[in-house]
Amino acid sequence: MSGPATGSDGYELLDSGGGRKLERFGRVTLARPCAQAVWRPALPPERWAAADASFDREDGNRWSGRARLPDHWTISVDGTRFHLASTDFGHLGIFPEQRRQWEWLRRAARPGDRILNLFAYSGGSSLAPARAGAAVTHLDASRGMVDWAAENARLNGLSNIRWIVDDAHKFLRREERRGSRYDGIVLDPPSYGRGAGGETYVFERDLPRTLELCRAVVSDKPRFVLLSAHTPGCTAQVLANVLSQAVDGLGGAVECGEMLLEGAPGVLPLPSGAWARWTASEPARDSAKRQTSLR
Repeated sequence: MSGPATGSDGYELLDSGGGRKLERFGRVTLARPCAQAVWRPALPPERWAAADASFDREDGNRWSGRARLPDHWTISVDGTRFHLASTDFGHLGIFPEQRRQWEWLRRAARPGDRILNLFAYSGGSSLAPARAGAAVTHLDASRGMVDWAAENARLNGLSNIRWIVDDAHKFLRREERRGSRYDGIVLDPPSYGRGAGGETYVFERDLPRTLELCRAVVSDKPRFVLLSAHTPGCTAQVLANVLSQAVDGLGGAVECGEMLLEGAPGVLPLPSGAWARWTASEPARDSAKRQTSLR
């Protein structure tokens, strides 16, 4: 199928289980791997077989039915439009498990705030504060992903985002020397990544240093740091612990939780990574989130 596709907007988790997930992206339905889904699928096999395409990694990265997909299509999630396309790695250009974080960023960011988004991929966490009127700096080591994010910004009529292709650590060191400071920082480091100049990033090795560099570029009155990760074995408490050390002395509080893919009522939510968040003022009490006071 060539050209853009239109149709039902939005994202929906339809089912999961047996190491797979069944999702709807607008009018396109896909089945893809998901190691966390160790339970049984709720929908019958014929519903899964009716997916427009499927992806697996059993014999290398491989699509089935990819020719039936549009070259690209657009969906809207909570009022934000995203440009989607199938990639050779099974990704589409959106991580809907971040949806609750995007909602929070739209509420937390204020007009005029300077927000830095590191390892920013296709820009969902850049679009959210930009929609609230913040001045956003979006950084990723991949020129292709920065271009993709810029297309998402264009779809949403946003011009208050600065685009940077660079290694995160090199950029942060330069920003410190320049005296550049940010009121909020968002980062979703990869398990393993390669920088624009061939630099390698290993989550377990490099995350503490990344947060040290972030601490050096926060403003005199920083408002938040939002950290998320998809690294296997990295729990919400792990993120909370390393973030708590990085912001020690700033006051405020750290809260943490799981990122979830979600569907209609009755569809089992699917854990898809973890998040931890420091805010300058203690967040409202929520029994679903673990909190640590840093005062």
